[in-house]
Amino acid sequence: MKINDHLNIQDFQKIIIGNQKIELDNELLQRVEKSFQFLKEFSKNKVIYGVNTGFGPMAQFKINDSDTHQLQYNLIRSHSSGIGNPLPADEVKACMLARLNVLSLGHSGVHDSVIYLLKELINRDVTPIIFEHGGVGASGDLVQLAHLALVLIGEGEVFYRDERRSTKDVFGELGLEPIKVEIREGLALMNGTSVMSGIGIVNAYKASQLTEISIKLSCAINEIVQAYDDHFSESLNATKRHVGQQKVAEKMREYLSDSQLIRKREDHLYTSFEEQEKVFKDKVQEYYSLRCVPQILGPVLDTLEYTEVVLENEINSANDNPIINVEDQHVYHGGNFHGDYISLEMDKLKIVVTKLTMLAERQLNYLLNSKINEILPPFVNLGKLGFNFGMQGVQFTATSTTAESQMLSNPMYIHSIPNNNDNQDIVSMGTNAAVICRKVIENAFEVLSIELITIVQAIEYLGFQDKVSSSTKELYDEIRKIIPAFSDDMVMYPYLQKVKEYLMKTEALYH
Repeated sequence: MKINDHLNIQDFQKIIIGNQKIELDNELLQRVEKSFQFLKEFSKNKVIYGVNTGFGPMAQFKINDSDTHQLQYNLIRSHSSGIGNPLPADEVKACMLARLNVLSLGHSGVHDSVIYLLKELINRDVTPIIFEHGGVGASGDLVQLAHLALVLIGEGEVFYRDERRSTKDVFGELGLEPIKVEIREGLALMNGTSVMSGIGIVNAYKASQLTEISIKLSCAINEIVQAYDDHFSESLNATKRHVGQQKVAEKMREYLSDSQLIRKREDHLYTSFEEQEKVFKDKVQEYYSLRCVPQILGPVLDTLEYTEVVLENEINSANDNPIINVEDQHVYHGGNFHGDYISLEMDKLKIVVTKLTMLAERQLNYLLNSKINEILPPFVNLGKLGFNFGMQGVQFTATSTTAESQMLSNPMYIHSIPNNNDNQDIVSMGTNAAVICRKVIENAFEVLSIELITIVQAIEYLGFQDKVSSSTKELYDEIRKIIPAFSDDMVMYPYLQKVKEYLMKTEALYH
């Protein structure tokens, strides 16, 4: 894929998930070179932050010309201070691509060697060790991006072929040359929102997977109870003007189009009935977790789509400081590194993913509680009641995991703590928000895995394998390859993990 100045979310997916290689457009390289040459000339005999000054609250100190290059190395090394778990490789790769794209816009004044080396690392799947903890998301992801910069100068550690190794050794093995600081490469690499954005893009992709799975599982449960079709009908949902709700209802109609189990209200309840009939045998309406799926998942879909817009805007924006403007022949000082846009979206995304998880947990409870569904044995137990346990044990896992996500859904966006001698007196905590959002997403996959196994067991009990929609039948068949129908009690955790991996990796489900 040849890149120039704009990458969309789908481009990121092709490169990060699909492992497409990237090439640099000539126009991009010319733009980078012009920006570099302009800054080189413009910075002579002028005070420019981060070129010949200290950093942050130390910006009042002038740096001698002989020390300006070493200043950049000092910045990188001193801020390589992250701790905690390393970020997953796909998130780091997304971060690198985001940083490459930002620096290639021509507003950063970096030498083109930075762009070339980032391209090589992305194409060869060499990912710097970047830690979860360290960034406050205000001067961008300073600490986390310092670890990226550290690798680019040939130091620190990387993941390569699933091994954690020294950068020096891997570069030597691959014939890669570290960059040499020319003007402000250290600050340009570190001052930005690319880590929170990279994590955010991966989060958005996975949240999209979750939304699709949740719709499919909601459809399956409606089939199991032989629900009426009017709650996801076009006529009903068109009366509410929310696009997300209408899209969810449309998807439900698509997935259930060939189901033999979904009923029409006019065939059953809109016909004549005996006047003396005081209690209806059939439910007039289903519980909310079955009937209100478009209204519950609609906001999830709307939020996700807006999050993708914000992410796409951010990865195509100059988000360092200062900003080089070749056209104006000027260098502007400001705060484009501030991560509030991403922080807020990650908080919003984790809230809606938690609500999706809560929906799944309630649907699961509906299936497990024979007193409310009135068609299945307690805990969808296909064995001997009282002697076997069915899905009883796994409900505890689903409930506790949902509760954790509810707690984690408190916003990070408003948890600013001043630091840096109060220079950074209000910060975004954007990367924290993105990391916590990722945890909530992973939790959702776990709860949905439990729900899916339960649905398959319910279909088994009712003998509906040949009556469910083709969409549900596909899920049923795939899960049966992982876990057989069971009536005797067995150790569940290996199956839960396998189903989770299936849901997270099976792209066919999401198109």
